[in-house]
Amino acid sequence: MTDEIRPPLEEQPEVADAVADDVAVDAFITGGGPDRDNPEFREPGGEPRWRTGAEQPWDPEDLAVAEGRDPTPANIERARQELERDGAAAIERTVP
Repeated sequence: MTDEIRPPLEEQPEVADAVADDVAVDAFITGGGPDRDNPEFREPGGEPRWRTGAEQPWDPEDLAVAEGRDPTPANIERARQELERDGAAAIERTVP
């Protein structure tokens, strides 16, 4: 077994090559569009309309499952009553 003495990692040629590499990585190039460093500014009142889970039709079975319950007849009936009573608010509480 030989005890080869190697230079510290930061002095090895592979590390110097990696540090000197200035090639852009395609996955990090945004193409000049909006990103974290270049946000898109909008005029006041031009806020986007946010889409929520309540904008689509929901069956009582779907609501029961979304709440983490098994779709038993009792849970489906409870979800049906909740949808009738609260409408979209019942869905928004579960799937915002």
